[in-house]
Amino acid sequence: MMPGSNALYQEVILEHNRKPRNFRKLDQADRVSEGFNPLCGDHFTVWVKLHGDRVEDVSFLGSGCAISKAAGSLMTIEIKGKTIAEALTMVERFQRLVTGQSLDGGAMVPERLEVFAGVKEFPSRVKCATLPWHALKAALEARERTVSTE
Repeated sequence: MMPGSNALYQEVILEHNRKPRNFRKLDQADRVSEGFNPLCGDHFTVWVKLHGDRVEDVSFLGSGCAISKAAGSLMTIEIKGKTIAEALTMVERFQRLVTGQSLDGGAMVPERLEVFAGVKEFPSRVKCATLPWHALKAALEARERTVSTE
């Protein structure tokens, strides 16, 4: 990690917490799922609108800490336009990133998601970062129920 990158990463997370992108209910969504972290009370709903097998639009709404809200915000930016399969692959890669697991075969996550790489140093915050991603996965897999980080 380059000198000063921690401060930059913190600023990106704080910016997405203050002004989360796609933080709204998505009318006419094809898929919806809720995510709940019972340890801290974070709770988000994720809406997905599909066009064929491609994510045409995605949004989230709810309450949570800066890490979970920023994770949801950046997630929605990265997922738009992806196929369901590509989005599910992104979910897996993000989870591997924040838990410190190696990515398979040189696979990478988009650069803007690397701000969450340091979360692995704080195991209690991993669930915060992955909460919106768990809800997204449930929505993409058409599992209409509340998912939990437990």
